[in-house]
Amino acid sequence: MSDFHQNGNIAQFHNLRSRPLEELIYEIETYAQTRKITLVLPCLYSELEGPAMGNILDELSKVTYLHRIIIGLDRATEQQFRRARDFFSRLPQDHVVLWNDSPRMSELDAKLAEMGLAPQEQGKGKNMWTCMGYLISCADTSVMALHDCDIVTYKRDLLDRLVYPVVNPNFRYQLSKGYYPRIGDGKLNGRVTRLLVSPLLIALKRTIGDRDYIDYLRAFRYPLSGEFALRTSLLPDLRIPSDWGLEIGVLSEVWRNLGRHSVCQVEIADAYDHKHQQVSEEDAATGLNRMSMDICKAVFRKLAADGTVFTPNVFRALKATYYRVALDLIEFYDNDAKMNGLTIDRHREELTVELFANNIVEAGKVFLEKPNETPFVPNWSRVNAADPGIVGELRAAVAADNEEFAPMTF
Repeated sequence: MSDFHQNGNIAQFHNLRSRPLEELIYEIETYAQTRKITLVLPCLYSELEGPAMGNILDELSKVTYLHRIIIGLDRATEQQFRRARDFFSRLPQDHVVLWNDSPRMSELDAKLAEMGLAPQEQGKGKNMWTCMGYLISCADTSVMALHDCDIVTYKRDLLDRLVYPVVNPNFRYQLSKGYYPRIGDGKLNGRVTRLLVSPLLIALKRTIGDRDYIDYLRAFRYPLSGEFALRTSLLPDLRIPSDWGLEIGVLSEVWRNLGRHSVCQVEIADAYDHKHQQVSEEDAATGLNRMSMDICKAVFRKLAADGTVFTPNVFRALKATYYRVALDLIEFYDNDAKMNGLTIDRHREELTVELFANNIVEAGKVFLEKPNETPFVPNWSRVNAADPGIVGELRAAVAADNEEFAPMTF
């Protein structure tokens, strides 16, 4: 069943369990015979030792329609890369591990840096970008799916429901965005969406007026989810941020290239829980403190690119409006939690809102002081134009790493 949200007209597909999962899987398997599907898993080596990854692999081992799985591995030594290859060897699908810290990959990064095309910082954005480049070099996949590797409540139907809208050739959707209830351990989670993104978008609408882009973002039930699937024809022209603005950046790029009618969101889980970031009030470079800054800058840049003029006075008014809206929403969240037998810490949430309010102004200040800042990773079309051999070199480096360094049993 689907409907259209009152803001933005983004198609939503609800998980009502009215259709047997076996039927959905059979249909995906049929489509996947001619529309191959690749799953990308960007991860840190530390996540292999966490509580989620083992179960994720057990669930993925049941999936028969995947053409390939690409694992982007960050922060791993040579020994850890060997162990990672052994860890993922239980997967029955064709799979490959990209050791992003290998000497060969570092040499490739240096070559890109000389051309001014290297990602500016390490992290999930760079990891995803590298996996995208590898997938482009394979030139054999129609749909790319991506999800996080810290989901402790993972079930394989999360992937089934995520890929269906874009693998079905009778649908026009180019991107499928996952959403789910953010609850766990009896608490209402999803703090950055609830306490920053939702009130910020309302405050922006009140401060700068109606914008189609604001309505578009407001239409997403969980815009910061790390789960999405898209048709690979989009990959060469996708420009993504390398910081915590990644999820907002992907949605913004699809908005720029395709518009709202090519996008849908689908409920992919009844319950979802993963690793929770610390607020890190004392350290602006980590946790939700850093994340809130990056998200604000990503939204401001997109609005500016569409013609919105920002000034210090606009950001001060935005802060005041946001603060009032966010406090009102906390009362609603508290009522919602109590109605569903959940809890929130109102004191802690109000302190977090105060931090986010200050970060809105700080992000605005950075935006005004550095108008020429380019936080986006160059898209692969530009990289290919600069050096058509780069994607081939990337694929060769990955193959050489996997051939040279044999797995190491735990």
